[in-house]
Amino acid sequence: MTYALVLHGGAGARPGTDYTKQKAHLDGLITAGQAKLIDGQSALDVVTWAIEELESSGLYVAGKGSAPHSLGGFELDASLMHGPNRRAGAVAAIEGIQSPIRAAQVVLNDGRHVMLAGAGAQHAAKSAGLAQINDPEAYYTEHVSHGSADSANHGTVGAVALDIRGELAAGTSTGGTFGKLVGRVGDTPIIGAGTWADDTVAVSCTGLGEAFIRTATAYDVSARMRYAGTPLKQATLQVLDEVAKFDGDGGLIAIDAQGNISMPYNSDGMKRAAVSDTMPPVVRVFEPEI
Repeated sequence: MTYALVLHGGAGARPGTDYTKQKAHLDGLITAGQAKLIDGQSALDVVTWAIEELESSGLYVAGKGSAPHSLGGFELDASLMHGPNRRAGAVAAIEGIQSPIRAAQVVLNDGRHVMLAGAGAQHAAKSAGLAQINDPEAYYTEHVSHGSADSANHGTVGAVALDIRGELAAGTSTGGTFGKLVGRVGDTPIIGAGTWADDTVAVSCTGLGEAFIRTATAYDVSARMRYAGTPLKQATLQVLDEVAKFDGDGGLIAIDAQGNISMPYNSDGMKRAAVSDTMPPVVRVFEPEI
């Protein structure tokens, strides 16, 4: 019974910062997610569940942990992709919705579009009955308590999974970069840049979004594997080298169809956790890749 799950809480980890709470939270999630996969839940459902948990915790720069943009408001992005049929859903610059990843799921399930933005995304989420935020300034306060109120910092959350039926899925959610211009959209909601899943690999990225967009990072992992036969680990390292050429720092998490895992980063650290049928749960921030 092959399965695998990888989570990330952003590649904006800074040396000297205590991430004890984040590590404990990731440990609990990766263990619970493992149980869900063993129980037969789908990769798509587990990815969506995990990201919603990351959003609601307030421990990362996504969901409740998001910080305001340059005009003081809160615009969030998220995307979700199902590998077997490449169904995808994304929301960009969405306001007033507690769980952007659930809003992305609404778009995916509806099937007419891949991405909705701004007021349109908010309307679709409200129409689907998703929980709303009535007082944004009171709700989005956790970024201060987890030490991320830094205009130079960035962060994202994401998950990739392989279920026991051999299906891959990926998702990503973010509050964006601190002090970003109103209306700015990074790589997170862009299928192929911040998120990708097909029958070869599932990828979720985190880092400086503009560089990830310019290199189509998430899709490029799959392309290198499918067209050149590049192994997962090598492919993920190669795409991060491309990101670095555009002054981009960050990382990604990926699982291939055989259950192999890769979690590389070129920033100071990346909050991440992984488990598979051949590997017990691991949680890391600054430790090097295995």
